Amino acid sequence: MKQITLRSIPENVKKTVKKEAERKGVSLNKAIISLLEQAVGGQALGKKKKALYRDLDHMAGLWSREEAAVFDKSLKTQRKVDAELWKKSR
Repeated sequence: MKQITLRSIPENVKKTVKKEAERKGVSLNKAIISLLEQAVGGQALGKKKKALYRDLDHMAGLWSREEAAVFDKSLKTQRKVDAELWKKSR
């Protein structure tokens, strides 16, 4: 299907789509498709269902680029090794 025209979209639905697009940093079209896929169980017709494990898979792709950058920045200091703490005591 190449195109669909939607009319009389409720205001709350418009706001939700716009927020989703801004949050993910994607177009309105991609946000609508994402929301529709979620509504039908996360699986578009003809696509294989992605395995969902009991870890953090459900969070993949949910952060915007800005949120990911803030997270990476906060982890940067935690990734530094303090050599003094790792020296063997005699």
